[in-house]
Amino acid sequence: MTAPTPLASTLLAPITQDLLTIPRKQAEAGKHNLVGMTRDQMRDALIAAGTPEKAAKMRVGQVWQWVYHWGVRDFDRMTNLAKDYRALLAENFVLEVPEIVTKQVSTDGTRKYLVRIAGGHEVEVVYIPETDRGTLCISSQVGCTLTCTFCHTGTQKLVRNLTAAEIVGQVMLARDDLGEWPIPGAPRVETRLISNIVLMGMGEPLYNFENVRDGMKVVMDGEGIALGRRRITLSTSGVVPEIARTANEIGCLLAVSFHATTDEVRDVLVPINKKWNIATLLDALRDYPNLTNSERITFEYVMLDHVNDSKEDAYRLVELLRGIPAKVNLIPFNEWPGAPYKRSSGNRIHAFADILYNAGYATPIRTPRGEDIMAACGQLKSATEKQRKSALKAAPKATAAE
Repeated sequence: MTAPTPLASTLLAPITQDLLTIPRKQAEAGKHNLVGMTRDQMRDALIAAGTPEKAAKMRVGQVWQWVYHWGVRDFDRMTNLAKDYRALLAENFVLEVPEIVTKQVSTDGTRKYLVRIAGGHEVEVVYIPETDRGTLCISSQVGCTLTCTFCHTGTQKLVRNLTAAEIVGQVMLARDDLGEWPIPGAPRVETRLISNIVLMGMGEPLYNFENVRDGMKVVMDGEGIALGRRRITLSTSGVVPEIARTANEIGCLLAVSFHATTDEVRDVLVPINKKWNIATLLDALRDYPNLTNSERITFEYVMLDHVNDSKEDAYRLVELLRGIPAKVNLIPFNEWPGAPYKRSSGNRIHAFADILYNAGYATPIRTPRGEDIMAACGQLKSATEKQRKSALKAAPKATAAE
């Protein structure tokens, strides 16, 4: 038997996971949830419920403002609508967002929410306050199918995609908790607590494209939550066929979970690379519509000790990115129980960053946030999954007599 290669002995092989599908719970008494509908979808739903077609556009505008500007979830509070129309809405629709099960607050102010969605499934949402912005990291799937070996979420089976309502609902429940909805009659507050959204939570957003697209259309609408497209960043591991659609149908900024400079290493760290390798991915990124120096692609690069953090890796990365308006976020690895890797030393991270910086690339080193509550990048995993595994380990084995 031949000796293992240095790479094989350093990296763990990716795990192929089963797909677990659990039926979704329907809205109360078959009522449709207006949250998450685009304007066109809401218009069609209101007409189907009995709204005169000529009045539908006006009604959409009224309901939209109540729900997304004022944060109202009770039709009776929509006081510029006639009572009989409010009754019609209550009879046919609900305004439901996911439920916060637990909230943890880190010593650095980061908040992590465990959020329950339809069917009892749970995802995690993280709010990161900074001096000049507040970033909300939201999820697009329950679990993940990509099995990236450095990512805690990747150890959890994919259960299902989130609906557009569940995606928008994460933003709304965070605004609830932060008290960010405006108060009628109060002076307008220009400072936004949630100023940026990153689709970097649980799941691969481009494997749930339509729901992510529709949810972001709602979030970007100027008469509601009103976050501009440049305030939203979608992170993908490299689902090449959907990359151009992201620019054309969403228009947000793009980040790529890159993490390696050779296919040999990336095949293990990011197994989707076996389907769309580095060359294929970079070709798609060079063709990304509307790519400019002011709207660069962000390359996320987690720093793994003696795996992808050598000076040779840094020089290769410079060559790979040539011709692509880009910045590189270096992410010190956030360890989790059972993680197969270690964080690169500060010296190796800074040496790597210097090579990229000297080649002309902005190369911030991300400060880990929320590590004490397992809210840092790559650490998210729904608590029910963690608790289930802990219970299984603690449970005594059954005997034949039992």
